[in-house]
Amino acid sequence: METNTSLQQQLLEAGVHFGHLKKKWNPKMLPYIFAEKKGIHIIDLNKTTESLQEASAALKQIARSGKKIMFVGTKKQAKEIATQCAQRVNMPYVTERWLGGMLTNFNTVRKSVKKMQSIEKMLGDGTLDNITKKERLTLTRDKEKMEKVLGGIAQLGRVPAALFIIDIGHEHIALSEAKRLGVTTFGMVDTNCDPNKVDFPIPANDDATKSIAIIIEYITAAIAEGLAERQEAKDSDVEDSSDDTEKRAARLEAEAQSEAGRGGRARGAAGGNAPKRRVPNSPKRTGAR
Repeated sequence: METNTSLQQQLLEAGVHFGHLKKKWNPKMLPYIFAEKKGIHIIDLNKTTESLQEASAALKQIARSGKKIMFVGTKKQAKEIATQCAQRVNMPYVTERWLGGMLTNFNTVRKSVKKMQSIEKMLGDGTLDNITKKERLTLTRDKEKMEKVLGGIAQLGRVPAALFIIDIGHEHIALSEAKRLGVTTFGMVDTNCDPNKVDFPIPANDDATKSIAIIIEYITAAIAEGLAERQEAKDSDVEDSSDDTEKRAARLEAEAQSEAGRGGRARGAAGGNAPKRRVPNSPKRTGAR
C-alpha cells in the first residue's frame, strides 16, 4: 500500500492527473475521471496506478518470454525519452514518423532497412571509394534520412509482440495496424481518447514531458526486470545442464570401475580357484598281439 501511495505521489507531482478541457473529452473516459476543475478534467490517480501496475506486469511477462515490445512516440514531448528508454532495454522504437504499413507491410519495410544497412556498410568498408563526391554525398544523405525513420527498428527481424504507444489519438495509424495483426497494445490515454481501443489503457496526461517520462520510466523498469529474470533462468539452466553432465560422467566412471572389478574377479576365479580336470589313466600298451 505504501508503494502505491508513493507512486501516486510521484504521479501527482509529475502532473499525470491533468486531463484536457471538458469540451474535448471522450465520454468513454468517464470511469477514469475523478473530477472537473476550472473546466479541465482531473484523472483519477488510483485508476492510473492500478492500470500502470497491470500494464507493467504484462509487459514484464512479454519481455521475460523473449519477445519484442515496440515503443511508439512521435510527439515532440515523447521523442527523446522514448528513444532513451527503448535503447536502454534494447527494444525497437519509432520516434520520428510512423511509416504507413510499418507492421502490415513489414517485409517491404525490412527491405528498406537492409538497403540502409548495405549503404552504411559500403560507405564504411571503402567499396564506394571510386564514386564521385556528389554521389557519395547523395548516398550519405539517403542513409541519414532512412536512419532517422528506420534506425529504431533496424534490429527488428519480425513483427513485435506488443506496442507501447504514447497518445493513442496521435498514433492512430500504428494502433490500427497493431489491431489488424492482433498485436497486444499498451497506451497512455488522455481524457480526449477512447480507452477501449487499447488492450491495456493507462489513463494519464500524454502532453506534458514530465508525465510521459514517469510513465515510460516505470514501464521500462518492468521490462528490464523481465529481461533480467530471463537471463537468470538461462544461467540456471546452463548450470543445471553442466551439473547433469558432471553427474552423468561420474556415474559412467563408477559403472566402468565396477564392471572392471567384476571382470577381474571372474578371471581370478577361472584361473586360480577352478578345480583341476582329472585325466583318466591311459591303458598300458602291450606288446605285439
